Amino acid sequence: MINKEQRVGIFIDVQNLYHSAKNLYKSRVNFKELVKNLVAGRKLIRAIAYVVKTEATEGESAFFDALKQAGIELRVKDIQIYPGGMKKADWDVGMAVDAIRMSGFLDAVVLVTGDGDFLPLVDYLKWGQGRVVEVAAFSRTTKTEMKEQADTFIAVEELPRALIRISPNRQP
Repeated sequence: MINKEQRVGIFIDVQNLYHSAKNLYKSRVNFKELVKNLVAGRKLIRAIAYVVKTEATEGESAFFDALKQAGIELRVKDIQIYPGGMKKADWDVGMAVDAIRMSGFLDAVVLVTGDGDFLPLVDYLKWGQGRVVEVAAFSRTTKTEMKEQADTFIAVEELPRALIRISPNRQP
């Protein structure tokens, strides 16, 4: 399925990946290695990470800088805090719109999320736009239908150097 001439766009649901890596694997994602593995020698057009700025900014700007240094563009949104304390941080629509907008100049779209809310996007990109759609996420937290409907499913936990073990006496 991989053709070295393919133009690739990578769309990364950072919250989805961050929490899965931390909770399932006691690890952090090495985004630079992740992108390198996903590009797989093809032509990277754009890699975009969708992030949420929280009230706890300690370490957050360093993390954002590391993403930028890895050649990843950032889309940043402030966390929404509702009366009563409920918090919401959702990039699903923004990520889907960007993938659709850019699909006209991409051959392969890589969605880095296991979130089943993206199933209609996978379907549209494949059948409506004729794009190759790859889903990269953690096997245990990816909706089965995402694995089945994508042209290719890539298990992040199996990619070389994509995870960095968190030291037990250090917080991520």
